[in-house]
Amino acid sequence: MQKQLSQNWFISKSWLRFLTIILLVVGVFFRFVNLDKKLYWGDEIFSSLRISGYMQTEMNQQLSDGRLISVEDLHKYQYPNPEKNTIDAIKGIILEDSQILPLYIVMNRFWVQWFGNSIAVTRSFSAFISLLTFPCIYWLCKELFESSLIGCMAIALVAVSPIHVVYAQEVRAYSLWIVTILISSVALLRAMRLKTKLSWCIYTATLSLGFYTHIFFSLVAFSQGIYVVAIERFRLTKTSISYLISSLAGFITFVPWIWIIISNPQSEAVTWANVKQTLFESVTRWAGIFSRAFLDLGVSPSDPGTIKFALTPFILIILALMLYSIYFLWRKTSKKVWLFVLTLIGSVGLPLLIVDFVLQKRYATSRYTLPSVLGIQLAVAYLLTTKITSISPKIWRKKLWSLVVFMVIIGGIISCAVSSQAQMWWNKFPEKYQEFPQIANIVSQGKKPLLISDDSIIVPIQLLSHLVDPKVRFQIVEKKHLPEVTSGFTDIFLFNPSDFLKAGIEKIYNSKLRKINGFLWKI
Repeated sequence: MQKQLSQNWFISKSWLRFLTIILLVVGVFFRFVNLDKKLYWGDEIFSSLRISGYMQTEMNQQLSDGRLISVEDLHKYQYPNPEKNTIDAIKGIILEDSQILPLYIVMNRFWVQWFGNSIAVTRSFSAFISLLTFPCIYWLCKELFESSLIGCMAIALVAVSPIHVVYAQEVRAYSLWIVTILISSVALLRAMRLKTKLSWCIYTATLSLGFYTHIFFSLVAFSQGIYVVAIERFRLTKTSISYLISSLAGFITFVPWIWIIISNPQSEAVTWANVKQTLFESVTRWAGIFSRAFLDLGVSPSDPGTIKFALTPFILIILALMLYSIYFLWRKTSKKVWLFVLTLIGSVGLPLLIVDFVLQKRYATSRYTLPSVLGIQLAVAYLLTTKITSISPKIWRKKLWSLVVFMVIIGGIISCAVSSQAQMWWNKFPEKYQEFPQIANIVSQGKKPLLISDDSIIVPIQLLSHLVDPKVRFQIVEKKHLPEVTSGFTDIFLFNPSDFLKAGIEKIYNSKLRKINGFLWKI
């Protein structure tokens, strides 16, 4: 009997490791496939401007003078060039985007300088960094659960997790943020176990990396402090003293940037969050955010209610699995384990939950709740591994949980497969940008097209520059200004023009404008 149980354990162990290897390959594929085919949307364009080293004020001044400019002229402000260096890039962040931390921008700038200017290269840095998630989460599971099998399950879940794949293909710091969260978590648990000066110094270094990666890392660091204090039972032990010294040293390295944020506030950066929400809207939003960790078919707020209603049963099942995982973790593990996972889940999730439900704001987004998603995935990995490898006389339970693992993995693979073929996804703000590919296609069909606009260069014009054919020429003017008459163009379009520009163009060219859609007019 004992021999048979040992054999069953070995089969489960071997099967899980084999599954992990297969899903690792699948996950790497989904992170790099069609990198240049997805819409290069607003946040990414801002990141590229920062990578170029130019400031938005410089770009507007140099391009909004009414002269003819090419796609290449616009892309000068999207990629590194000899006129600007890394110091200029940091200066642009300080003066215009102080809430964006510089580590990711600087690293990606060097990456693009080394491998070349293109959307695929710029995005590939995030995809490459996201691969570090696999060894980091495995190492975390080894430190936290003392189990390589749970580490394998965690890798399998993250490899085909739709939310991880989505942000692995975006020119923002989210992949790097995930890695710094995992590294700092490993460093903390390791320092608490080893209790050496070197291990605490390593933890300090990981804090500095995290602080300069994402503004919300400070909430993760604070939750780690709560964990240490609770584990040490609010006593001033050697571990708690070492933690205080390490965290203080890490915080001191971030003080200069705190001063920069205070000196150069960018309050308009979060104006989108001031939208009022009802209680029902907040609940459905949070349900959608967390369900994307395992299932994501690209549903956005602008999609019809019938689609959302059809997905409701699946979302409820996923939420039930998450809640049961947290309950199971709390019941079956020591305080050292479950408290760490709960503090990670609550680090950013709890403050955003309070803001959303108490103040009725809309701060919660999938990208901000990534620490909570990581904590939930750790809980689910523990639950599934425990259930499928447990020694139980009731074989049907093991088969049931094996089916659950299969369904979770298949849900992730299907989600990643669908998103890999889509140009537009929910994270690209389709409510605002879904017409842009069609606009670019219409303009590019002209033999020698010209696009005139007095709209902002960032985001709309730069977004179009990544979609249109290189033969398209642009003529950008400031508000209340008219462009000079140009000849030699077969097709002249106006993009999102003001009433002043429309009236002026009709008078200059002595021709009526024809409206093509909500953004585009043609002479």
